[in-house]
Amino acid sequence: MNLLEKVNSEITLAMKSRDEVKLRTYRNVKAAFLLLNSSGNEVGEEEYMKSVQKLAKQLRDSIDIFTKEGRNDLVKKESEELDIITSLLPKQLSNDEIIKIVKEIIESTGFNTMKDMGKVMPAAMKATSGVAEGKIVSEIVKQLLGQ
Repeated sequence: MNLLEKVNSEITLAMKSRDEVKLRTYRNVKAAFLLLNSSGNEVGEEEYMKSVQKLAKQLRDSIDIFTKEGRNDLVKKESEELDIITSLLPKQLSNDEIIKIVKEIIESTGFNTMKDMGKVMPAAMKATSGVAEGKIVSEIVKQLLGQ
């Protein structure tokens, strides 16, 4: 079952169970998918996954903002949606796994100073694409190159 089919199935289940949070969340995901399809280009599983990752990032950003503003009601709402959306994503790498990948990239390329961050980051992002948040990868690269 591909991602689009899974989302459609989850919408049906949420309607049957009258789960408003899941229904709202999966409808948002489907809306993002429909927007992708409206471009006229053929959309594959990878584009759908990137769309879900983008939604998850937007929710994380919103949660950060709402937390700073003390809007716990909105933090709760966005967190519930984020939990549902992350269930659609592949398992994320742990920090230790990301560190191992970045160390291998640094050793294989020979780049080892902060000046080389612009050269290490593209390789690190490609190696962790879809399984690690870019912000975390960036922090780890900075930490390892700053030593």
